[in-house]
Amino acid sequence: MVEANRETLHQAARHLLQHPLTCAETHEEMFATIRRHEQQLDRWFTQRLGYRLQVNSTTARLFKNTVVPHRPVLTAPVGSKRPMSQRECMLLTLTLAALAAGPRIISLRDLVNDMRSQATAAEITLTHEPIERRALVVALKWMIKHGLLKELHDSVEHYEHDDSADAILEIDFDRISILPLPALGRATTATELMNRDDRRANERQWMRAWLVENPVLYKSDITDREWSEIRRRIGEEITMLDEMFGLQLEVRAEGLAAIDPRGRLSDKPFPATGTTGHAALLFIESLLQLPGYKCDQHMATDLLDRLGKKYSKHWSKVMLENPTALLAEVKALLIDVRLIEEDGDYLKLLPAAFRYQVTEADNSAVNLHHIDETTEPLPEPTQDSLW
Repeated sequence: MVEANRETLHQAARHLLQHPLTCAETHEEMFATIRRHEQQLDRWFTQRLGYRLQVNSTTARLFKNTVVPHRPVLTAPVGSKRPMSQRECMLLTLTLAALAAGPRIISLRDLVNDMRSQATAAEITLTHEPIERRALVVALKWMIKHGLLKELHDSVEHYEHDDSADAILEIDFDRISILPLPALGRATTATELMNRDDRRANERQWMRAWLVENPVLYKSDITDREWSEIRRRIGEEITMLDEMFGLQLEVRAEGLAAIDPRGRLSDKPFPATGTTGHAALLFIESLLQLPGYKCDQHMATDLLDRLGKKYSKHWSKVMLENPTALLAEVKALLIDVRLIEEDGDYLKLLPAAFRYQVTEADNSAVNLHHIDETTEPLPEPTQDSLW
């Protein structure tokens, strides 16, 4: 593959992973690239990951049919880039249901009434409280950002502070219709949707998709037979992930990690800046000194409290005054990037966390795929050695 063309395909494939709904008006140049290389990209995603790419004159939609992620995947359309809350996702779903068969032009007031009707049908109780109005505004702004809604007159933001506020909205039904995965229409319960056996019908596609969407595939995530299969064909997996995304696959006794040398594929970089990011790294180092590499929730709070006193000049004053809240943020971050797990009342390090162990030879940290690489890596251990 010519190097220039290889880099273009990398950019397009990586973009689709991060933006499975890509609109021409918001990503003009990238959308043109996706349309130009549609056949190659579709072949890659379909044959290698079990995904499906659909492209029309204004929209590219990557259907990720293979893996159901067990982590927050929708980012709120706000400056903090936080994950959308459960309430916001629920209201987004109800709004989409309300718009499925509605008029192309609708007032915000009518939309809210239709959404509440959908909630009643689903036996969901809604209120007019400010917290719920704020959540609905976040859901509507997410739709606007992704080209599903357009404000024709006035703004939905006014509804956050005034439940009588109104606006005129234009709906893009074509985009709304391709938003749900096909499996959503076939499933009758949430459990059935999450536990579909057909997702793992092609084991190699399933494991490859897991690595692309998650930081680590641990041996304990799969069966012994699946582990043997992916290890037997590991050379092919290394080639495919490099060719499609420029990812480097690292093999260890405990599992596989996809390393992103560019450090830009992640929706949640780690190591990260700020109090939470710094505290998370130090928390890992603290657990590495404890028997069994674990501690209970009470000890974890004490650890962060002590670390906060030591680094008080650099950490947020709000977090220093509330180590319990800081622990909640640190725990959520490290669980999300699969570096710790909750085992009953205990927090326990997972094997990949050992990549962040400070050594005398080199005190820098190596980062996993979905993790921002800002430091020089440690020397690579031999294959199958511990992380």
